[in-house]
Amino acid sequence: MRGAVPAVLSPLASLAVAIACWQAAVVLFAIPDYVLPAPLAVWHALANGFADGTLWPHIGATLEETVLGYAIGSALAVAAGALLAESSVFERFVFPLLAGLQAMPKVALGPVILVWCGYGIESKVVLVVLVCFFPMFVNTVNGLKRADPDLLDACRAFSASRTFLFFHVKLPGAAPEIFSGLQIGVSLALIGSVVGEFLSSQRGLGYLISSASVNMNVATMFAGALLLAAIGVGGAQLVRIVQRRVVFWERRDGAVTGGD
Repeated sequence: MRGAVPAVLSPLASLAVAIACWQAAVVLFAIPDYVLPAPLAVWHALANGFADGTLWPHIGATLEETVLGYAIGSALAVAAGALLAESSVFERFVFPLLAGLQAMPKVALGPVILVWCGYGIESKVVLVVLVCFFPMFVNTVNGLKRADPDLLDACRAFSASRTFLFFHVKLPGAAPEIFSGLQIGVSLALIGSVVGEFLSSQRGLGYLISSASVNMNVATMFAGALLLAAIGVGGAQLVRIVQRRVVFWERRDGAVTGGD
């Protein structure tokens, strides 16, 4: 508990310094609001948006698209990664196709996805799935293939089944890699949803930023960007909390190492 307070205060102090430098730059260089608004102007845009209720539908839409796409993409990535790690046939025939899909810019696929899935939430969810799938897939494959060979041999010596080896040896060993992919996927999922909203949407934080740019309302644009950053930080922190609960042996190893 004693170390938790500095862990919270340190980023807050950095944020305060960044805001102070921001304000100083606006005042010293007389930067106009349509180029860089003052922190207070961005705060007013946020406060007014929350007070009159205009921000809530945009936040809800972006969260819905991001969470759905993130969950589907992560589940598909773990399943595909497990198949590839356990099947040489799947690796030989399917992995080149997945690598080619990853090499293709997702923004270029945006108009095609709109034609196939329409202008509703479905197109944004599909784009989020595509964006966050491959990093999660690669982390899963790497984690499963790095299973301890000595532990696998010891289990095989006692006639352990392939299913037992996967769920009790390989998957727990790959858990840190999988959670690393989940943390990367949070920011990528947000990028996918915002890109989808830029292409075609009537709500969401991406739409809010795009529509504010038409009116040169830079304070609202900054407010939308800050909300996206807050969602990303909150999502990554949530994944870390779940990781500490699930991959509990890492925490114990850290405690033992720190004690030594």
